[in-house]
Amino acid sequence: MGYLLIAMMLCFLTSTQGYKFYVGGRDGWVVTPSENYNHWAERMRFQVNDTLFFKYKKGSDSVLLVAKEDYFACNTKSPVQSLTEGDSIFTFDRSGPFFFITGNADNCNKGQKLIVVVMAVRHKPPQQQPPSASPSPPETDAPTESPMDSEGPSDSDAGMPAPSSEQKSGSFGVVCSTWLVLGISVLVSMALGDVKRVCFTI
Repeated sequence: MGYLLIAMMLCFLTSTQGYKFYVGGRDGWVVTPSENYNHWAERMRFQVNDTLFFKYKKGSDSVLLVAKEDYFACNTKSPVQSLTEGDSIFTFDRSGPFFFITGNADNCNKGQKLIVVVMAVRHKPPQQQPPSASPSPPETDAPTESPMDSEGPSDSDAGMPAPSSEQKSGSFGVVCSTWLVLGISVLVSMALGDVKRVCFTI
């Protein structure tokens, strides 16, 4: 029981760290990547706390976070944020669209730009409390369906792409999510088992 609680706490803490995405893969932040940046972004699922890694040589390029209008106009004059140190990392601190362009307007017009849409944070509904032990007649031994099973897959699980070789492995996050669900199910089952024992002993 103690190991289960430790595993659940570890999973909860690591779930806030997010993934690291390598923009352009091996190509990095270049004018002509092997895959269009926006095509690549459409295949991914970005969430708050995820990071983008822009690989480029310091002094030869830069990354600008800009407004939507400046993205389409390739306007490099008034960026929201400038990343110029080479091999830059950008962390998503909110959901919604983010617009990135190169600091070179000519290269921006040639397609060196990126739109990323970060998914909205979904708050989990409060869990139902297990029923209190009351002296009631014992129920039949018909199998009961777990609330977890009846809900089916959530929208956040639909269409999740397989992690690419360029991004860090996210298998630990998936394992943690599985452990969290398993752990909660075990705790609920144990609580319901205690209730049935009380009912049968009365």
